[in-house]
Amino acid sequence: MLPGILFMVVGLVLSVAIHELGHLIPAKKFGAKVSRYFVGFGPTVWSTHKGGTEWGIKAIPLGGFVSIAGMLPPAGPSTVTTKADGSLTLAQEARLQSAEEFDDPAQPGAFWRLPARLKLIVMFGGPFTNLIISVVLLAAVTLGIGLPHASTTIAQVADCVDSSLSCTPAPARDVIKPGDTITMWGSTPVESWPQIQQAIADGGTEPTDVVVERAGKKETLQVTPVMRETTDGSGSTVTRPYVGIGPIIERRSGQLADVPRQAWQMAVGTTKILAQLPVKLWDAASTLVTGEKRSPDSVVGLVGIADVAGSISAAQAQNYGFLDRLADLTMLLAGLNMTLFIFNLIPLLPLDGGHILGSIIEGTRRKIAFAQGKPDPGAFDTARLLPVSYAMIMFFVFMTVLLIVVDIVNPIV
Repeated sequence: MLPGILFMVVGLVLSVAIHELGHLIPAKKFGAKVSRYFVGFGPTVWSTHKGGTEWGIKAIPLGGFVSIAGMLPPAGPSTVTTKADGSLTLAQEARLQSAEEFDDPAQPGAFWRLPARLKLIVMFGGPFTNLIISVVLLAAVTLGIGLPHASTTIAQVADCVDSSLSCTPAPARDVIKPGDTITMWGSTPVESWPQIQQAIADGGTEPTDVVVERAGKKETLQVTPVMRETTDGSGSTVTRPYVGIGPIIERRSGQLADVPRQAWQMAVGTTKILAQLPVKLWDAASTLVTGEKRSPDSVVGLVGIADVAGSISAAQAQNYGFLDRLADLTMLLAGLNMTLFIFNLIPLLPLDGGHILGSIIEGTRRKIAFAQGKPDPGAFDTARLLPVSYAMIMFFVFMTVLLIVVDIVNPIV
């Protein structure tokens, strides 16, 4: 299990490091002051100063951050900065803290002074790197290692129709053998596993001649399928003809055109999952009380991801070798980077999407004011959104702790 866990830890650390570089590089390019770049959290293990930035590594490899000075603009002339008791508002305290790195009141190099389009580039740069990583990893598997395809060669033959105590012999038992390559099912020549499945479904329960290649010779066998209840892709129970054979899974390299299609499918699937996040969190938490088995598509946290990675590296299934493990781990890392990309685009602080939304609002207001001949309305005051930011941080902490507990107490099996 350890190699798979280490693979994911290193992969996630590098993904976060590159994500933060996606913010840092354009920020420096546009003249913003970047004071710190760290990978990890907690106590500092190592750091150095170069180019006006402190670069370092912290002890807990669970993330990273880049500190861009002057993220929040000063309060406007009509902005309320004190409470009824005379104390500063949370937004004003945050504005003053944002300005602490500047000795000059003019704050040269402050992020808030950048044009809205440059702010958008800086904040989008981080998530965009995760998208690129995801696509590159997808391409590495698709074009290099190859994607799994079910072949027409048989890997296993079932002994029984179902798992009940009374074993009804499976139709293919003692007829078809592992290693047989099916070339014809009934009157239908077959060249792929889906064609075999379709031919079985079309043939019903009538005795069927099956032509196979066995030890270099063609043989004609006869199989009589039986009807059996099974579950389809939507979870519904259906009754289908059953034979009891399973294919050898082969890896085949795809085409370059396959990569964007797969990336789109992954992005759509990830978006659907994130849209259901509150419901899935509730379902996962409820299993702590009910003791019910968790659904295979249940949301998981860091512990769950590590468990999946460990299970992949420790799998001992037949015809599942090193390249299969590497491909599955790489696809898992690609999926996590796609999740980071989409999750960070949620338009709420402290996520990058909150700053992106602020940049879009700021740029739109300025264009409208310019078109109407009105004065520049100034930078968008993101400090006003801090209550939402604090609420989101509390939600993230709660979600992280909850998923750790659920993954340990009731893991997906």
